[in-house]
Amino acid sequence: MKRQGSGFSIRRSAGALALGFALAVAAPLSAQTIAIEGGTVYPMIGGKIEGGTVLIRDGKIVAVGKNVAVPAGARRVNATGKIVTPGLFESSTHIGLSEVGSVPGTNDYRNRADDQVSAAFNVAEGINPRSIVIPVTRIAGVTTAVTAPAGGLVAGQGVVIDLVGDDVSQMVAQSPVGMFVTLGEGSQGAAGGTRAGEMMRLRELLDDARVYARNRAAYERGATRSYAASRLDLEALQPVLAGRVPLVVEAHRASDIRAALRLAEEYRLKLVLLGATEGWMVANEIANARVPVVLTVLQNLPSDFEHIGARYDNAALLRQAGVQVAITTNTTHNARNITQEAGNAVAYGLPYEEALRAITLYPANIWAVADRYGSLEPGKVANVVVWGGDPLELLTPVEHVFIRGKEVPLVSRQTELRDRYLKPTAEDRGYPSAGR
Repeated sequence: MKRQGSGFSIRRSAGALALGFALAVAAPLSAQTIAIEGGTVYPMIGGKIEGGTVLIRDGKIVAVGKNVAVPAGARRVNATGKIVTPGLFESSTHIGLSEVGSVPGTNDYRNRADDQVSAAFNVAEGINPRSIVIPVTRIAGVTTAVTAPAGGLVAGQGVVIDLVGDDVSQMVAQSPVGMFVTLGEGSQGAAGGTRAGEMMRLRELLDDARVYARNRAAYERGATRSYAASRLDLEALQPVLAGRVPLVVEAHRASDIRAALRLAEEYRLKLVLLGATEGWMVANEIANARVPVVLTVLQNLPSDFEHIGARYDNAALLRQAGVQVAITTNTTHNARNITQEAGNAVAYGLPYEEALRAITLYPANIWAVADRYGSLEPGKVANVVVWGGDPLELLTPVEHVFIRGKEVPLVSRQTELRDRYLKPTAEDRGYPSAGR
C-alpha cells in the first residue's frame, strides 16, 4: 500500500493549534438556506429516504426527511432522480502538503530533521489552502480528508481538513487526530534494520514519555537522565498515553498487526490500524480488541514481502468479523478515486450501504469527529453531495457539492484545461510563423 511519497506512513504534531482550528470549523462560510429536494437520500444513520429533502441553514443541516417544511426564500435544488449523500471522507492523504511528488520542494509532509522520531511535528502549519489538488479532489465529492505526515518510525500528527477555505484556520476541523507510526519494512531503517528494533524503540519512547511526565520539574533543572526523544516529542506523546489521541499504526503483515495490538494493550493506547493488508488473517483478534482499520481495496498482488497475503475481499472479511472499516485510496493526487475503491469492495462482498459508510460515517467515527461529520443529521456540518446516479459507479457525475453549507464550483485546473482545448484559439494551436 504505497502512498504518495512513502507508503502508508504519516507524521508529526503540535497541540497548540487544536483549539483555534476546532473553533474555526464552527463558522459557516455561507448564511444561505438551501433545500435539496426529491432525491434518494442516504443519511448513513437509518435507511435511505426516497423523495427526501435535506434542509441546510447557516452551514449546518437543520432537517432531513420526506416532509420537510421549506421556508420561503430558500434556494431549492431539484434532486429528483438523483442520490444525495454526506460528503465523502478520505482517511489517508497528503492533501495540501504535496503538489508534485517528484519535486521535493513541493512536499511538506516529512520532517527530515529527525528520520526516526518527530512526534511533535504537526502538518497543519504547512498546509497550502490554494493547492491545485484540493479542487481536483472535491469536485469528485470528497469534502473532508485526513492529511498527515510520513516517514521514519514516528512521523508525527495528522489533522482533519475540509476542502474549502482561504486560510488553514478555516480548513482544519480537528488537530491533531492521531500520532502516525510505521511498523514493518517502511521503517526498519529507522530502528536498527529489524522489526524487533522498531518495537524496542517504540517502547523506549513510551516509557520515557511516562517518566518525563512525572519529572518535568527535574527535567527543567537538568536533574534527569537523557531521554529517548526531545522535550517537544515527549510532550506530544502525552495525549497518546492518556488515550485522547490515537496511535495510528501502519502495519501490513499479520505479525506486525499483532505486534501493534500487543503494544496498544500493554500501554492502554487507543489504536487505529492503517493498511492491514493481511488483516483478514487476524480479523477476530482485531475485532476483539475493538480496533478500527483504514485500508485500500484494490490490492491483491504482493508488492513486497509484507503484502504477500493481499486480497480484494479484505474489507468484507474484516467487516464480517465485526471490525469497523474505513476505505481509503491511500493517495493524494488520486484521492478522487475513493468511490472506485468502495465500489470494488461491494464487488468483493462488502454490503452496499456498508461501503458508503466506509467513506462517510466510519471515517468520522474513527477520527472522533462524528459529532459533526459523516452523516446527514440535524446539527451536523452541511457537507453534502448530489450525484447523477449511483455514487459507486465510475461514470456517475457529481451534480452539486456543498461544504459547510456553501456550494463549491465544480471547477479545477483539469476542467479548465479540458474546456480550453475543446475549443482552442489560434494562440492555443501555436503562433503563426513569421511573415504570415
